[in-house]
Order: sequence, then structure tokens, then C-alpha cells
Amino acid sequence: MPSPAERVRLWDPLLRIYHWLLAGLVIANWLLGKFGPAVMTLHFWFGYTILGLLVFRLVWGVVGPEPARFTSFVRGPRATWDYVRHLHLRQPSHWPGHNPMGAFSVIAMLAVLLWQVGSGLVLDPDDFINVGPLADQVSRETSRAAVGWHDLGSNLILVLVLLHVAVIAYYRIWKREDLVRPMITGWKWVRRR
Repeated sequence: MPSPAERVRLWDPLLRIYHWLLAGLVIANWLLGKFGPAVMTLHFWFGYTILGLLVFRLVWGVVGPEPARFTSFVRGPRATWDYVRHLHLRQPSHWPGHNPMGAFSVIAMLAVLLWQVGSGLVLDPDDFINVGPLADQVSRETSRAAVGWHDLGSNLILVLVLLHVAVIAYYRIWKREDLVRPMITGWKWVRRR
């Protein structure tokens, strides 16, 4: 029989602020990139801020509180498969932190956002206005290719964000587990493993 769930302080304030700032900036920057003005100054500044947030998350994933550390939630294939096998059950998982599938989501989002920021820094779209600040540090072929990489990255971000929202809805509706409130308050119902 599983141990009873207990309410614990899980997500620290810095991680929660990081999460919501990143979410807002990524959505705003995606919209600016798709529908924004011809001069993308605000898009650039949001991108720099996103880069700063990513650096923070990478550092916090090593030295932050235990639930924020990558070592506390990145699991191997066996643990992930065990988790996936029970994903269909209509009961909360009460996982203490990111579950093994959520770990994949975190790593995928960090990787794609780093890809996006990196390609944005070196791209040169030939409009003489929206050139990345490091475009002159790479070959012309690379800066031109980065335009396509940046476009691909924006589509991958859209897919990951929609998948993230769908999984949150699945947990809320099917598994009766609220994943949003803990990212606001820091408190979550968990079952010790």
C-alpha cells in the first residue's frame, strides 16, 4: 500500500519566479517573432532576458535547493518506463518534484530554448535591421542558416508549450492532480518514495 500523501513546501520562490517569467517571456517573444513589428528590438531584449533566465536555471539546477537540482529529478529509462506504465491510472501521482516524464519536458525545453537563443544571437536575415549581435563572429553561411534554425526552434517551442499545457490539463482532469497551484504557492501534495 502506498504511503499517504503529505503537503510539503517543494518549489522555492526563485524557481517559481523563474518559471513564470520564462513562460511569459517565451510566449511574448514567440508572438513578437511571428506577428511583431519589422524592427525586433523588444524581441531581442526579451531574448537576452530569456538567456539570463536559462543561465540562472542551469546554475540553479546544480546548486539550488534539492527539488530544483537536475540530480533530483532526471531519472534513467527504467524509472521512466515504470512511471509511464502507471500514467493511465486515474489517480494523482503525488510525485515529489518533477516526475520522470516531466524531467524530459524540462530538459527538452531548456535545450530548445538554448538552441533558439543561440541561433538568434548569430542569425542574419539580410534585412540589415534584425541582425543578431554575434552574426559577424560566424561565417556568412552559418548566419544565414541560423535564420532557418531560429524558425525551426520557434515551431519546436510552440509544440513543447502546447504539449506542456495539454499534460497539465490531463493531470488536472484525468488524474485529479493540480500542477499549477504548486508552481504558484510552492506547496504540493507528495508521496515519499
